[in-house]
Amino acid sequence: MPESETALHFVVPGNPDQNTGGYRYVRKLSEALNRAGTKAVVTGLPGRFPRPDAVATQAMDNMLSNLANGSRVILDGLAMSAMPDVLEKHAQRLYLTALIHHPLADETGLSHASQDWFFEREKQALKVVRDVFTTSVYTAFRLADYGVTAARIQTAEPGVESPACAALPADIEAFADSQKRQESGAPNILCVAHLSPRKAQHHLVEALAGLAHLPWHCTFAGSCERDAVYADGVRQQIGESGLSTRIDLAGEVDGQKLASLYGNATLFVLPSLYEGYGMVIDEALAAGLPVISSDGGALKQTGARPGVVLYTAGNADALQASLRTWLGDSEALKQARAEAVGESGNVRSWADTARLFLKGLGYFDQYHRDTFFAGEWLQVREAADHRGRSKDLTRWLDQWIRDRSNLQGPVRLVDIGTGRGSNAAYLASTLSTPQEWVLVDQDENLLTEAAHRVGELNTSCEIVRRRLMPEDFEGFLPDDTLVVTASALIDLVSEAWLDALVAEVASKRAAMLVVLSYTGAFALSPSHEHDCLLQELVNQHQHGDKGTGAALGPDAAAVLAEKLNLQRYEVRIAETPWQLSNTDAMLATMLMEDWVTAAKQRGPGAADQLDAWFAVRKQQLDAGELKITVCHQDVLGLPVA
Repeated sequence: MPESETALHFVVPGNPDQNTGGYRYVRKLSEALNRAGTKAVVTGLPGRFPRPDAVATQAMDNMLSNLANGSRVILDGLAMSAMPDVLEKHAQRLYLTALIHHPLADETGLSHASQDWFFEREKQALKVVRDVFTTSVYTAFRLADYGVTAARIQTAEPGVESPACAALPADIEAFADSQKRQESGAPNILCVAHLSPRKAQHHLVEALAGLAHLPWHCTFAGSCERDAVYADGVRQQIGESGLSTRIDLAGEVDGQKLASLYGNATLFVLPSLYEGYGMVIDEALAAGLPVISSDGGALKQTGARPGVVLYTAGNADALQASLRTWLGDSEALKQARAEAVGESGNVRSWADTARLFLKGLGYFDQYHRDTFFAGEWLQVREAADHRGRSKDLTRWLDQWIRDRSNLQGPVRLVDIGTGRGSNAAYLASTLSTPQEWVLVDQDENLLTEAAHRVGELNTSCEIVRRRLMPEDFEGFLPDDTLVVTASALIDLVSEAWLDALVAEVASKRAAMLVVLSYTGAFALSPSHEHDCLLQELVNQHQHGDKGTGAALGPDAAAVLAEKLNLQRYEVRIAETPWQLSNTDAMLATMLMEDWVTAAKQRGPGAADQLDAWFAVRKQQLDAGELKITVCHQDVLGLPVA
């Protein structure tokens, strides 16, 4: 009998109780989710991973087959990334989500052939799953190389292990007392990581060998069994360096022992060549330990905080220099420890991570609802858009283009947030000069449709699939861009987003035509007692964060006009309302449903009134008695010579 779809099903390779960062992440996150009231179950699969053998492949297939339709499955990257064929069998039936700590091909020590194999398999697997969680912003950006768009990714950075938190006294005075006891002896260096070439404990041994004249003691806490050959090499290196009495290989330890190690340590070192996040940095800081870490992978971001010193990954000399600074100068070490204690209060808990994870799941649900309805909504509204938009502004733009005396060949136009290409198709068939279009959107399916529509007009175009953020605009437009256009877009973005777009457009001295921006007013005839309540709540919702910060909403057109004026543009504004009746019944119904949904989000206490309003309005629409006017503005900006 298939298991219930109500739980979150986490899937990892092998024993879920292993004490590596990735396993701890899944274990601690699932525990925090359960405490928060969301049932989470962790399943370990037998077989060989990450290059799966027949046992592993069959185990994954069997496990997914036993889940009920609609179950939400969170697949650890080590378990799923090399078996896209198995995932594809279940992708239509289950909600498959990848949890990527770092790409498999980024593992240290792989041959080029193995890197290529892992890259291609993981790229295919990431196409199959519906959603992707990463444990760091660094990994989220890294997945762009795998064809994963930003819209499909959410990040839930890890919290700290409770033993590490418990190791830090409740106040700084108690902390200072504990450190006085430690400072009377040699500093204790702690390194927590299973022994492997990527974790690079041999670099720490090499660095410490050059500091034998200074007092210190070091403990390596982490499994020596995962890569026994490497661990034996480190053990031999320690002996040959004469450090057998000063470096302990503690092996894999339980939570109580780990808490004791954190509590007795003076400083923490992470020599890893590459990390997808670096959870142990958070754990060390939570215990009030200053950290010396490499900058490999995400560590450059994870370690960019007080109490942490970064050095170039793989550079044992640089690691030795950082150690010498703290081991040879008690005041410098004391200051570093004070910074670490101050930073300890800023470290996330696993409850924080669980909240981020649940927020990410909510984002995915909304994203898929929006994506599902996006194509239909854009298609339904197109006739009203084309009726409403300003013909005068289009003519003025066309004349401005024809007046450019230095034009050679087709003019370059860029449509931002093109959707299914309605705006570009309208202009391509209206403007009188040959054109080349660049269509920009984050939805691959809509871009494909847009390119087809523009191409049918015998107009050249290229597509760019990306989600533009304010930091992405600088240098984004081709140098020969003459016109930038957008439709029904800028009321959804923040002022910082619009600032960045206008600055980029102005840097090219391109014209700008932005049409159908909602201005905050709509009217229905006949009137209803709840019309004002609905409009007020809808306009509040319009200012909510749609992914780029607080949205401009009804202020968007006026703000754009002001910004273009400041850039020495001649600005023209036209009123472009929708006029809807029962001949636009589908659009009117979808619009009113959207209004009511938005209004309920801002005023849940008014749900009954809003439902009653919609019921009356739907009856009036069906009877041919309802007229709806929705106010928009088109804005044309022409650069002044």
